[in-house]
Amino acid sequence: MYQPYPSPGQMPEPVRPEAPDSVLTAVKLMYAGAIVSALSLIVGIATISSLRSALRKADPSYTSNQLHTAEVAAVAIIIVLGLVGIGLWLWMAWANKRGANWARITATVFFGLDTLSSLAGLARPEALFSRLVGLLIWLIGLGAIVLLWRRESSAFFTAQKVR
Repeated sequence: MYQPYPSPGQMPEPVRPEAPDSVLTAVKLMYAGAIVSALSLIVGIATISSLRSALRKADPSYTSNQLHTAEVAAVAIIIVLGLVGIGLWLWMAWANKRGANWARITATVFFGLDTLSSLAGLARPEALFSRLVGLLIWLIGLGAIVLLWRRESSAFFTAQKVR
């Protein structure tokens, strides 16, 4: 039976190991975080009309011009941060599912920054709904990070790094 030697260009393609359930669940949580962030953005845009009264209540000394400027700035911040948040959730889900260890570390840093932002936000006046959505997003992030650092997840990320 004749079997030719493989030529240098015929190296077999390395097989990528399947991500363990802990990583797949973390990725699903990240997709859920993107969905909740998108819904939060939609609600934020839909409730812009109440923003003027909230800003006036926060600082009654605003002139009409200052109030308008603060309102425009707040809307811009809501939209930009909302879109960035959705993008980061999706990027981290994609990269972690592929087994990129840098993505696991980056997701952890993002979670730490969100934790600090949430703690700092406790001093700001905010609607109850916004606080609850922020808490939900934080809990989703916590679940994802815990799953990404489990033993079986670490073995998956280590195996990807060695490859």
